[in-house]
Amino acid sequence: MRQAGVLDVGCHSALLTVMRRRPGTVLEPVYSRKVRLRLHETLDRKGRVGKVGVQSVERAVAEAVAADPGLSGPEVFAFATSVIRDAPNREEIIAQVARTTGTRLRVLPGEEEARLAYVAARRWAGPTAGQLLVLDIGGGTVEIAAGTGDQPRLVHSLPLGARRITRDRLPGGMVPSGQSPAEILQHLRRSLAAVPDLPQAEPGGRVLACSKTFEQLGRLAAAQGRRQRARGRLTLPRLRTAVSLLADTATSRRAELPGISRHRAEQSLAGALIAQALMEACGARSVEVCPWSTREGLLLERLGMVPAPAGRPRLAG
Repeated sequence: MRQAGVLDVGCHSALLTVMRRRPGTVLEPVYSRKVRLRLHETLDRKGRVGKVGVQSVERAVAEAVAADPGLSGPEVFAFATSVIRDAPNREEIIAQVARTTGTRLRVLPGEEEARLAYVAARRWAGPTAGQLLVLDIGGGTVEIAAGTGDQPRLVHSLPLGARRITRDRLPGGMVPSGQSPAEILQHLRRSLAAVPDLPQAEPGGRVLACSKTFEQLGRLAAAQGRRQRARGRLTLPRLRTAVSLLADTATSRRAELPGISRHRAEQSLAGALIAQALMEACGARSVEVCPWSTREGLLLERLGMVPAPAGRPRLAG
């Protein structure tokens, strides 16, 4: 019985996930351990992670890995997402964590995260899925991938993540005085319009939305109105309503809304605006919320459950 582990260190948590492969089973969970982080509170204006943040990463990595002594060392693929990948002091963080924990964090290019999210979404969608468009909103970047096979034909990674837009355009998670959500949305639309070869939703194809941002927006949208909403699907009209609701709700009160977690409340409005602009730019009237993303793509590949890529997908530009 083969098993593999992935340690995903992001802005809000360090998550160790161990899965195994069984005949006839896609992925069988073995173990999961999450240690909460709040790295966004330690970032300066240039995205540098402060000393307190680095120490919290050290503690989280040590705690997550030590919690499952049966799987350690080279069997765990430990990687850091954009909050560390894009930090000016990235190498310092990685070296410090390696010295104190024995675990060296790797960083994946945004395009590789997009590819792996597509791999995971493709497997989750099942063998009959045809044309697939995969959208993933992270904290620092947005990943987009499209294709018809096991590997994507085209990938993009764009600096339009929810944490980044909050920092640059929505201080404290609120629209600045004298501005409106429409102005932030217009900025996002212009940024996406400038992207060459931005894939479009195609008739008969499926659009899958990965990431906690889409998952929470889906829950918020499903809770609106009295009629039962399609589970696991987020429509553009419902998303626009969610944008208005988040914009009208103080950051301190957003965690009271269905689906919005306390630690993501500040960047929830940015995430909703990005989701709206992204769906509009890709011509998607609705998306299916997919629970799998980069982490599951890594596990699938490490367990040999998907074909190895023959070459790299085409990158933007």
